[in-house]
Amino acid sequence: MTAMKVLLVDDEDTLRMSLADDLREAGYDVLDFPAAPPALEYLRTEGGVGAIITDWKMPDMDGMSFLRHARQADPDVLVIVITAYGTVHTAVEAVKQGAYDYLLKPFDTDELLLTLERALRFRATIEDNRRLSARLEERTRFHRLLGTSPAMIRVFEQIAVVASTNSTVLIVGETGTGKELVAEAIHHASPRKGKPLVRVSCAALSKEILESELFGHEKGAFTGAIRDKVGRFEKAQGGTIYLDDVDDIPMDIQVKLLRVLQERTMERVGSTTPIPLDVRVIASTKVDLRKRAAEGRFREDLFYRLNVVPIHLPPLRDRTEDIPLLAQHFLKKHAGSRNLRLTPAALEALISYPWPGNVRELEHLMERLSLTARRDMIDCTDLPEEILCPPDTERFSEIGKKSLDEIIDELTRRVIRAALARTGGNKTKAAELLKTPPSTLRSRMEKLGLS
Repeated sequence: MTAMKVLLVDDEDTLRMSLADDLREAGYDVLDFPAAPPALEYLRTEGGVGAIITDWKMPDMDGMSFLRHARQADPDVLVIVITAYGTVHTAVEAVKQGAYDYLLKPFDTDELLLTLERALRFRATIEDNRRLSARLEERTRFHRLLGTSPAMIRVFEQIAVVASTNSTVLIVGETGTGKELVAEAIHHASPRKGKPLVRVSCAALSKEILESELFGHEKGAFTGAIRDKVGRFEKAQGGTIYLDDVDDIPMDIQVKLLRVLQERTMERVGSTTPIPLDVRVIASTKVDLRKRAAEGRFREDLFYRLNVVPIHLPPLRDRTEDIPLLAQHFLKKHAGSRNLRLTPAALEALISYPWPGNVRELEHLMERLSLTARRDMIDCTDLPEEILCPPDTERFSEIGKKSLDEIIDELTRRVIRAALARTGGNKTKAAELLKTPPSTLRSRMEKLGLS
């Protein structure tokens, strides 16, 4: 395997040569430069650089200018800044310009190697997510669904199996999980893909309107029916009808829907003439329909007709490994020509958040960040307070799912992240905010895996 290429830039010869030797001994392909201009020229002409380690105060070109030009030459290159003139302002500026991390001289070589290792792991994760995203988006049978978690792979497998059939499908999942996308994926992967996919939001229509919308009506069937109306089932002939929030259908209309599923015929409101139907039915619900049927609030016979092939769509909090992939996908979707990226700390904050609004909430946040981000690297300082420190109703959503120690650790992570975000990453000031000794904060961060 080819060694990772690292550019080392520092005008202090002794330190530079010593660090270069240590990095080579650790297995890196190191090119060291006493000044920024030749290093920048190499980056522009040769490329293939995985990371840059650069001093901040240098003659000819300072670290700020070098960092800016380096990121323009290669937006993916990871930059670690080292300096003896560290201030909170300098650290914040470095991160704003796209630096991955910031080390204050003097530092242990092991600390630098650990930082470099984390940076390269972050780069590898982003590259893997890009490749996975590209491959998944090319797989049209899964339409616009993305995910590499075991839970989503199971959903993809179910879609692949059921798409070629005419079986009725019931998609179960919380609001914002992407139930409509699953319905679209099934339709577009089926033999019916050239025919209509007709969507009906059962929750958005009143009882009077819903019946006419689903089944149509004859002229004069009721007051205001001045002409014949073709219903959604007829419009879906040969294709698929998607009934979103099917649990909101009133009981008397449930009887007519049951008849459609049993007999594959329907009658318009005000007519007794049966109309044969060739329509595949996909329904979705955010509630436990089995429980609702047991309580007498949903027809049990209709539930079994709808529940031929159930597909359970997991909430985002149960597939957190998909969050980096989804977040980067949504940033790319909404950022236009900007190459927006999330720092490891920001990604960690997103992964720890419970996402009560699921994938929809994540997309809305990425859209907001694509509009408000002042730099290409989005850090914790750019995230809203509710993400870093969610309200109690969201914090305690894990009760019954995790142990007390796990919940306490998760809350502690969020509080520490919020404090670091407010202090621009300064651990000493964050410790002051949290009224705890800096050594205790560092110990807690190490225990909780916070960099």
